[in-house]
Amino acid sequence: MADNILSINNLTVTLRDERTTTILSDVSISMSQGAIVGLVGGSGSGKTTIGMSMLGLLPAAMRISSGKILFSGRDLTALSEPELRDVRGQRIGFVFQEPMSAFDPLFTVGSQIAETIQAHERVPAKALPSRIMRLLSTVGLPDPERAARSYPHELSGGLRQRAMIAQAIACGPSLLIADEPTSSLDVTLQAHIMELFRQLRKDLGLSVLLISHDLGMVRNLADEVVILERGRVVEHGPVDRVMAAPRHEYAKKLIEAETL
Repeated sequence: MADNILSINNLTVTLRDERTTTILSDVSISMSQGAIVGLVGGSGSGKTTIGMSMLGLLPAAMRISSGKILFSGRDLTALSEPELRDVRGQRIGFVFQEPMSAFDPLFTVGSQIAETIQAHERVPAKALPSRIMRLLSTVGLPDPERAARSYPHELSGGLRQRAMIAQAIACGPSLLIADEPTSSLDVTLQAHIMELFRQLRKDLGLSVLLISHDLGMVRNLADEVVILERGRVVEHGPVDRVMAAPRHEYAKKLIEAETL
């Protein structure tokens, strides 16, 4: 089996001013290099909180009270903010649920991708345009030059999503966290984005942590699935096994609801 790129061990997140309000409770998740793992649960189950914990982006009201997050053997919970900034974008990419919230509406898509690259690498200005073109081509934008010149609102939802993925992989991360990456897209565009993730895994060796409420997408895309209920992992295993024979009652209900 491939080495684990991610091992979350007994992660507990609580409200900062309270000891009794627990957001995540003893969450443990392992993820192999090159895997796609689906993180599934209802609203408020803690899915996004796991992603934010990994990147040191928890809301001010929350804190990690115990546990470790080992990424390539390095405990992210022990890093300083400058060290985490080096990890974010460079080692771990993040795809947000709504691309309009990820892009600044006042700047072109190309300039924002260039800013991401320059934040982590020393790249000559004259080399940036060709690199941005390659990134936009990699994610399947049909006219990369036009997309780079465009402001976010000038692109369709599907093209914005692809541009945001290009920004997320701009510095060659080994892990991509995708938070509900297709929730605002129609079924056809969802299929295109899923195929893009498969291609990125194949071509770049990317590992993907797919945060989603959509069991159908996870079933079609992921190797393994983690099911959360009220901040606890209640099921974790290969997608085929979990979908065919869930062991926890909550997992059974989620899967039954998806098949109705």
